[in-house]
Amino acid sequence: MEYTNARILSDDEIISLYWDRDENAIKQTDIKYREYLLRAANRILLDLQDSEECLDDTYLSAWKSIPPERPYLLRAFLLAIIRNHAVMLIRKNNRQKRAVLSQAVSLSELEDVLSAWDPGIDAINLSEILNDYLNGITKEQRYVFIGRYYLGKRIEDIAREMGVSRSKVNKQIAHIKQTLREKLAEEGIIV
Repeated sequence: MEYTNARILSDDEIISLYWDRDENAIKQTDIKYREYLLRAANRILLDLQDSEECLDDTYLSAWKSIPPERPYLLRAFLLAIIRNHAVMLIRKNNRQKRAVLSQAVSLSELEDVLSAWDPGIDAINLSEILNDYLNGITKEQRYVFIGRYYLGKRIEDIAREMGVSRSKVNKQIAHIKQTLREKLAEEGIIV
């Protein structure tokens, strides 16, 4: 929103507008703090569109919070709200990205194992085969498989978490691919 020739109100005047339930409070907050809040959100999110979404959520949260709260420093109050919204958005996006990333990593790295996978085999059947496979491998191999193919972790991160070398994790991955290929063949899925 752009405002021309608008007098910038003091924080006390803006807070009074909120207390009076005057919708002009949001406009005045935007005039005074828009750029500051967008910069703060964008430092966290690195995405202007997401930052603007957080800004709108911040104004709504401020509207709902004032009253009963009467912030001592409006700028700090708004900054805390927008940071909270930005962190919540990152968590939400990461959950969604993790699911998409895990599928992308799984498909690209397991491409040679699943290259001949018959699309006619339903996902439920494949899921059952994978669960059975996971139950038949060691705990360490399961950790590598889930970390790499479900959570999309980097090999060096898995190695660090397990306290082993990257080479050992790479060997585990090669073994997992081979035994998975054999399991799929046993189940009649030609690979």
